Amino acid sequence: MNIESSLKIGSNEMELVDFRIFKQEEDRVYEGIYGINVSKVREIIKLPKLTELPGTPEFIEGIFDLRSVVIPVVNLAKWMRIDEPENLQKNSRVIITEFNNVLIGFIVHEAKRIRRISWADIEPASFVSDNTTLDGSKITGVTKIEGDNVLLILDLESVIQDLGLYEPDTNFIASKDEMFSGIALILDDSSTARKIVKEALVNMGFDVLEARDGEEGLEKLDELYELYGKDLSQRLKIIISDVEMPRMDGFHFAANAKEDERFSTIPIVFNTSISGHFSEERGAEAGGESYLVKFKASEFHDEVARIVRAHTK
Repeated sequence: MNIESSLKIGSNEMELVDFRIFKQEEDRVYEGIYGINVSKVREIIKLPKLTELPGTPEFIEGIFDLRSVVIPVVNLAKWMRIDEPENLQKNSRVIITEFNNVLIGFIVHEAKRIRRISWADIEPASFVSDNTTLDGSKITGVTKIEGDNVLLILDLESVIQDLGLYEPDTNFIASKDEMFSGIALILDDSSTARKIVKEALVNMGFDVLEARDGEEGLEKLDELYELYGKDLSQRLKIIISDVEMPRMDGFHFAANAKEDERFSTIPIVFNTSISGHFSEERGAEAGGESYLVKFKASEFHDEVARIVRAHTK
Protein backbone atom coordinates (compact mmCIF):
# COMPACT_ATOMS: atom_id res chain seq x y z
CA MET A 1 0.00 0.00 0.00
CA ASN A 2 1.70 3.17 -1.23
CA ILE A 3 0.85 6.43 0.50
CA GLU A 4 0.60 9.76 -1.30
CA SER A 5 -0.71 13.06 -0.01
CA SER A 6 -3.37 14.93 -1.97
CA LEU A 7 -3.30 18.11 0.10
CA LYS A 8 -3.22 21.54 -1.50
CA ILE A 9 -0.57 24.02 -0.41
CA GLY A 10 -1.80 26.48 2.22
CA SER A 11 -4.86 24.41 3.17
CA ASN A 12 -3.69 24.19 6.81
CA GLU A 13 -4.66 20.53 6.80
CA MET A 14 -2.68 17.38 7.42
CA GLU A 15 -3.29 13.79 6.46
CA LEU A 16 -2.67 11.16 9.10
CA VAL A 17 -2.31 7.42 8.91
CA ASP A 18 -4.68 6.24 11.66
CA PHE A 19 -3.28 3.11 13.30
CA ARG A 20 -4.01 1.13 16.44
CA ILE A 21 -1.96 -0.32 19.28
CA PHE A 22 -3.78 -2.71 21.62
CA LYS A 23 -2.93 -2.96 25.30
CA GLN A 24 -3.58 -5.98 27.54
CA GLU A 25 -4.55 -5.15 31.11
CA GLU A 26 -5.58 -8.21 33.12
CA ASP A 27 -8.68 -9.58 31.35
CA ARG A 28 -9.36 -6.52 29.19
CA VAL A 29 -7.88 -5.26 25.93
CA TYR A 30 -7.74 -1.51 25.34
CA GLU A 31 -7.46 0.10 21.93
CA GLY A 32 -5.04 3.00 21.54
CA ILE A 33 -5.66 5.33 18.59
CA TYR A 34 -2.56 6.94 17.12
CA GLY A 35 -1.52 8.84 14.03
CA ILE A 36 1.51 9.74 11.96
CA ASN A 37 1.76 12.38 9.26
CA VAL A 38 1.32 10.91 5.77
CA SER A 39 4.25 13.07 4.64
CA LYS A 40 6.53 10.79 6.68
CA VAL A 41 5.07 7.53 5.32
CA ARG A 42 6.51 5.73 2.28
CA GLU A 43 4.19 2.70 2.30
CA ILE A 44 2.41 0.18 4.52
CA ILE A 45 3.21 -3.52 4.16
CA LYS A 46 2.41 -6.83 5.81
CA LEU A 47 4.84 -7.95 8.48
CA PRO A 48 7.82 -9.44 6.60
CA LYS A 49 10.28 -12.07 7.78
CA LEU A 50 12.82 -10.27 9.93
CA THR A 51 16.46 -10.96 10.71
CA GLU A 52 17.19 -10.45 14.39
CA LEU A 53 20.09 -8.22 15.44
CA PRO A 54 21.90 -9.24 18.63
CA GLY A 55 22.79 -6.52 21.09
CA THR A 56 20.05 -4.10 19.99
CA PRO A 57 17.30 -2.62 22.19
CA GLU A 58 14.34 -4.91 22.90
CA PHE A 59 11.98 -2.81 20.79
CA ILE A 60 14.06 -3.48 17.65
CA GLU A 61 12.46 -6.59 16.13
CA GLY A 62 15.10 -6.91 13.43
CA ILE A 63 15.88 -5.81 9.89
CA PHE A 64 14.68 -6.74 6.41
CA ASP A 65 15.53 -5.97 2.81
CA LEU A 66 13.05 -3.75 0.98
CA ARG A 67 14.04 -3.43 -2.66
CA SER A 68 17.76 -3.59 -1.82
CA VAL A 69 17.46 -1.20 1.14
CA VAL A 70 18.04 -2.63 4.63
CA ILE A 71 15.45 -1.22 7.02
CA PRO A 72 15.36 -1.55 10.83
CA VAL A 73 11.95 -2.39 12.26
CA VAL A 74 10.68 -1.06 15.60
CA ASN A 75 7.87 -2.67 17.56
CA LEU A 76 5.92 0.40 18.67
CA ALA A 77 4.13 -1.44 21.50
CA LYS A 78 7.46 -2.49 23.01
CA TRP A 79 8.89 1.00 22.54
CA MET A 80 5.89 2.42 24.40
CA ARG A 81 6.22 -0.30 27.06
CA ILE A 82 2.76 -1.66 26.33
CA ASP A 83 1.83 -5.23 27.18
CA GLU A 84 0.54 -6.69 23.90
CA PRO A 85 -2.34 -9.14 23.63
CA GLU A 86 -1.44 -12.47 22.04
CA ASN A 87 -2.18 -13.55 18.45
CA LEU A 88 -2.02 -10.12 16.78
CA GLN A 89 0.24 -11.17 13.90
CA LYS A 90 -2.64 -11.60 11.43
CA ASN A 91 -3.53 -7.91 11.17
CA SER A 92 -0.13 -6.47 12.05
CA ARG A 93 1.37 -4.08 9.54
CA VAL A 94 4.69 -2.29 9.10
CA ILE A 95 4.54 1.44 8.38
CA ILE A 96 7.65 2.34 6.35
CA THR A 97 8.63 5.91 7.16
CA GLU A 98 11.23 8.40 6.03
CA PHE A 99 12.13 11.40 8.15
CA ASN A 100 15.37 13.07 9.22
CA ASN A 101 16.71 11.32 6.08
CA VAL A 102 16.32 7.94 7.81
CA LEU A 103 14.22 4.98 6.60
CA ILE A 104 12.66 2.98 9.43
CA GLY A 105 9.71 0.61 9.82
CA PHE A 106 7.19 0.57 12.67
CA ILE A 107 5.10 -2.47 13.59
CA VAL A 108 1.49 -1.55 14.45
CA HIS A 109 -1.40 -3.83 15.33
CA GLU A 110 -3.76 -2.39 12.71
CA ALA A 111 -3.54 0.31 10.04
CA LYS A 112 -7.06 1.67 9.71
CA ARG A 113 -7.38 4.60 7.31
CA ILE A 114 -6.14 7.98 6.14
CA ARG A 115 -7.64 10.93 8.01
CA ARG A 116 -7.63 14.52 6.82
CA ILE A 117 -7.55 16.88 9.79
CA SER A 118 -7.22 20.64 10.11
CA TRP A 119 -4.20 21.78 12.07
CA ALA A 120 -6.62 24.15 13.79
CA ASP A 121 -8.27 21.09 15.39
CA ILE A 122 -4.98 19.71 16.71
CA GLU A 123 -4.10 20.81 20.22
CA PRO A 124 -0.55 20.83 21.57
CA ALA A 125 0.11 18.02 24.02
CA SER A 126 0.41 20.46 26.91
CA PHE A 127 -0.11 17.68 29.43
CA VAL A 128 3.21 16.18 28.34
CA SER A 129 6.48 18.02 28.93
CA ASP A 130 9.53 17.48 26.74
CA ASN A 131 10.92 15.08 29.32
CA THR A 132 7.71 13.27 30.21
CA THR A 133 6.59 10.03 28.63
CA LEU A 134 3.13 8.62 28.04
CA ASP A 135 3.27 4.84 27.71
CA GLY A 136 6.98 5.28 27.04
CA SER A 137 6.42 7.62 24.06
CA LYS A 138 6.30 11.30 23.32
CA ILE A 139 3.10 12.92 22.10
CA THR A 140 3.23 16.01 19.89
CA GLY A 141 -0.50 16.67 19.55
CA VAL A 142 -4.01 15.41 20.21
CA THR A 143 -7.26 15.69 18.26
CA LYS A 144 -10.80 14.49 18.80
CA ILE A 145 -12.36 12.06 16.34
CA GLU A 146 -15.76 10.39 16.09
CA GLY A 147 -17.33 8.79 19.13
CA ASP A 148 -15.60 11.27 21.47
CA ASN A 149 -12.39 9.33 20.97
CA VAL A 150 -8.98 11.00 21.05
CA LEU A 151 -6.23 10.38 18.51
CA LEU A 152 -2.67 10.87 19.73
CA ILE A 153 0.00 12.04 17.30
CA LEU A 154 3.27 10.31 18.10
CA ASP A 155 6.69 11.92 18.01
CA LEU A 156 8.42 9.07 16.22
CA GLU A 157 11.60 11.15 15.99
CA SER A 158 12.13 10.06 19.59
CA VAL A 159 12.83 6.56 18.26
CA ILE A 160 15.56 7.97 16.02
CA GLN A 161 17.10 9.62 19.07
CA ASP A 162 16.76 6.43 21.15
CA LEU A 163 18.60 4.51 18.44
CA GLY A 164 21.36 7.10 18.25
CA LEU A 165 20.65 7.62 14.53
CA TYR A 166 19.94 11.34 14.86
CA GLU A 167 22.39 13.53 16.74
CA PRO A 168 22.14 17.30 16.20
CA ASP A 169 25.56 18.88 15.70
CA THR A 170 25.23 21.41 18.50
CA ASN A 171 28.99 21.97 18.78
CA PHE A 172 29.35 23.67 15.40
CA ILE A 173 30.87 27.16 15.72
CA ALA A 174 30.31 29.67 12.94
CA SER A 175 33.23 31.63 11.56
CA LYS A 176 33.77 35.01 13.20
CA ASP A 177 34.99 36.46 9.90
CA GLU A 178 31.44 37.09 8.73
CA MET A 179 28.76 37.98 11.24
CA PHE A 180 25.23 39.06 10.43
CA SER A 181 22.94 41.61 12.05
CA GLY A 182 19.20 42.04 12.26
CA ILE A 183 16.37 39.82 13.44
CA ALA A 184 15.60 36.17 12.75
CA LEU A 185 12.17 34.70 13.56
CA ILE A 186 11.86 31.01 14.52
CA LEU A 187 8.62 29.03 14.32
CA ASP A 188 8.61 25.59 15.95
CA ASP A 189 6.32 23.84 18.42
CA SER A 190 9.28 22.00 19.97
CA SER A 191 11.13 23.97 22.63
CA THR A 192 14.14 21.71 22.09
CA ALA A 193 14.21 22.47 18.35
CA ARG A 194 13.79 26.20 18.99
CA LYS A 195 16.73 26.13 21.40
CA ILE A 196 19.01 24.39 18.88
CA VAL A 197 18.06 26.77 16.04
CA LYS A 198 18.28 29.83 18.27
CA GLU A 199 21.81 28.94 19.37
CA ALA A 200 22.88 28.58 15.74
CA LEU A 201 21.33 31.92 14.74
CA VAL A 202 22.68 33.83 17.74
CA ASN A 203 26.10 32.41 16.90
CA MET A 204 25.71 34.01 13.47
CA GLY A 205 24.93 37.41 15.03
CA PHE A 206 21.14 37.55 14.76
CA ASP A 207 18.70 38.75 17.38
CA VAL A 208 16.12 35.97 17.65
CA LEU A 209 12.36 36.01 18.18
CA GLU A 210 10.41 32.78 18.74
CA ALA A 211 6.90 31.56 17.95
CA ARG A 212 5.33 28.18 18.73
CA ASP A 213 3.17 27.84 15.62
CA GLY A 214 2.00 29.60 12.47
CA GLU A 215 -0.69 31.65 14.19
CA GLU A 216 1.77 33.03 16.71
CA GLY A 217 4.24 33.58 13.85
CA LEU A 218 1.78 35.84 12.03
CA GLU A 219 1.13 37.70 15.29
CA LYS A 220 4.89 38.28 15.68
CA LEU A 221 5.06 39.64 12.13
CA ASP A 222 2.22 42.08 12.85
CA GLU A 223 4.00 43.24 16.01
CA LEU A 224 7.25 43.74 14.12
CA TYR A 225 5.48 45.77 11.42
CA GLU A 226 3.90 47.97 14.09
CA LEU A 227 7.41 48.59 15.42
CA TYR A 228 9.37 49.05 12.17
CA GLY A 229 6.77 49.80 9.50
CA LYS A 230 8.09 49.81 5.94
CA ASP A 231 11.63 49.32 7.26
CA LEU A 232 10.74 45.81 8.47
CA SER A 233 12.40 44.07 5.54
CA GLN A 234 15.65 45.83 6.49
CA ARG A 235 15.34 44.58 10.07
CA LEU A 236 13.85 41.07 9.79
CA LYS A 237 16.40 39.18 7.72
CA ILE A 238 15.02 35.62 7.73
CA ILE A 239 12.25 33.33 9.02
CA ILE A 240 13.02 29.73 10.02
CA SER A 241 9.85 27.64 10.15
CA ASP A 242 8.99 24.08 11.08
CA VAL A 243 6.30 22.39 8.96
CA GLU A 244 4.35 20.30 11.49
CA MET A 245 2.79 22.63 14.07
CA PRO A 246 -0.60 22.69 15.85
CA ARG A 247 -3.18 25.35 14.96
CA MET A 248 -1.36 26.50 11.78
CA ASP A 249 1.33 24.55 9.94
CA GLY A 250 4.43 26.01 8.31
CA PHE A 251 3.13 25.80 4.74
CA HIS A 252 -0.06 27.69 5.63
CA PHE A 253 1.95 30.27 7.55
CA ALA A 254 4.28 30.81 4.58
CA ALA A 255 1.41 31.12 2.12
CA ASN A 256 -0.20 33.78 4.32
CA ALA A 257 3.05 35.68 4.81
CA LYS A 258 3.92 35.68 1.10
CA GLU A 259 0.45 36.93 0.15
CA ASP A 260 0.85 39.92 2.48
CA GLU A 261 2.82 42.69 0.76
CA ARG A 262 4.24 43.78 4.12
CA PHE A 263 6.11 40.48 4.49
CA SER A 264 6.33 39.05 0.97
CA THR A 265 10.05 39.84 0.47
CA ILE A 266 11.25 38.28 3.73
CA PRO A 267 12.90 34.90 2.98
CA ILE A 268 11.48 31.77 4.63
CA VAL A 269 13.50 28.61 5.27
CA PHE A 270 11.67 25.42 6.22
CA ASN A 271 13.57 23.42 8.85
CA THR A 272 11.77 20.14 9.44
CA SER A 273 12.09 16.40 10.03
CA ILE A 274 9.98 15.64 6.93
CA SER A 275 12.33 14.62 4.13
CA GLY A 276 11.68 13.80 0.48
CA HIS A 277 11.39 15.62 -2.85
CA PHE A 278 7.60 15.91 -2.64
CA SER A 279 7.81 17.83 0.64
CA GLU A 280 10.53 20.06 -0.80
CA GLU A 281 8.26 20.83 -3.75
CA ARG A 282 5.41 21.68 -1.41
CA GLY A 283 7.74 23.98 0.50
CA ALA A 284 8.72 25.80 -2.68
CA GLU A 285 5.06 26.13 -3.73
CA ALA A 286 4.27 27.65 -0.34
CA GLY A 287 6.92 30.32 -0.91
CA GLY A 288 9.93 28.94 0.92
CA GLU A 289 13.39 29.88 -0.35
CA SER A 290 14.92 26.70 1.01
CA TYR A 291 14.04 23.39 2.66
CA LEU A 292 16.34 21.85 5.27
CA VAL A 293 16.03 18.56 7.13
CA LYS A 294 16.84 18.82 10.85
CA PHE A 295 19.62 19.34 11.94
CA LYS A 296 23.22 19.75 10.82
CA ALA A 297 24.58 23.04 12.08
CA SER A 298 27.17 23.50 9.32
CA GLU A 299 24.60 22.96 6.53
CA PHE A 300 22.11 25.18 8.35
CA HIS A 301 24.67 27.98 8.72
CA ASP A 302 25.79 27.82 5.08
CA GLU A 303 22.24 27.88 3.70
CA VAL A 304 21.02 30.67 5.98
CA ALA A 305 24.12 32.73 5.19
CA ARG A 306 23.62 32.21 1.43
CA ILE A 307 19.97 33.27 1.55
CA VAL A 308 20.50 36.32 3.77
CA ARG A 309 23.36 37.53 1.56
CA ALA A 310 21.24 37.07 -1.56
CA HIS A 311 18.40 39.14 -0.10
CA THR A 312 20.58 41.97 1.21
CA LYS A 313 22.47 42.76 -1.98
